[in-house]
Amino acid sequence: MKSTTLIYCILFLALFMGGKAQAQDWPNLNKYQNENANLKPAVAGQKRIVFMGDSITEFWSIINAEYFAGKPYVNRGISGQTTPQMLIRFRADVIALKPTAVVILAGINDIAGNTGPSTLDMIANNIFSMAELAKVNQIKVILCSVLPAFDFPWRPNQNPAEKIVALNEMIKTYAIANDIVFVDYYPAMADERKGLPTSYSNDGVHPNKVGYEVMAPILEKAITNVSKKIKSL
Repeated sequence: MKSTTLIYCILFLALFMGGKAQAQDWPNLNKYQNENANLKPAVAGQKRIVFMGDSITEFWSIINAEYFAGKPYVNRGISGQTTPQMLIRFRADVIALKPTAVVILAGINDIAGNTGPSTLDMIANNIFSMAELAKVNQIKVILCSVLPAFDFPWRPNQNPAEKIVALNEMIKTYAIANDIVFVDYYPAMADERKGLPTSYSNDGVHPNKVGYEVMAPILEKAITNVSKKIKSL
């Protein structure tokens, strides 16, 4: 519990004190520059999966590290990021790594207004653009629903719950229309307020270990199905 609380404290400090660094490197292309350069090519038969997202993705490797152990999964989540930032770094942090598939989980920080006001269409279009970049580069796409949130502790009174429901419907409709795998975490994660229950989250936005353990088999089923469709790398 203490380690999880510390992680959340670090996240909030990064959000409020990272303005100057963001101005110099707005999409944070520098964060994974060394890791990307040192990442060895996937071995024959290995199906590399890149996880693209924000803090919910980044913290998964920390809070529920055993899910990633021994797997060719590459985490490229960055705390606080919005979809335009992810779209800018998509080539460096996904395409250049030559994965078999990419898992895209994004949109909650756009709804929170982390980099300014965004309409649902703007958010969805950025997600769709990432999916299209991946497909053009022969990377299978797994689109994820945004996790429920009743409010944001760092930016309260934004009334995100219904916006998340609407955005998820847009992502699902696009995925179906374009034969893309859609991972729907929402039904398993939402409480009666359309937020994250306290059993799954310490702050109402970020999953704790139990929350990630609920998400893991849902995503793993999708990854397995996508991998079966791929004959070889």
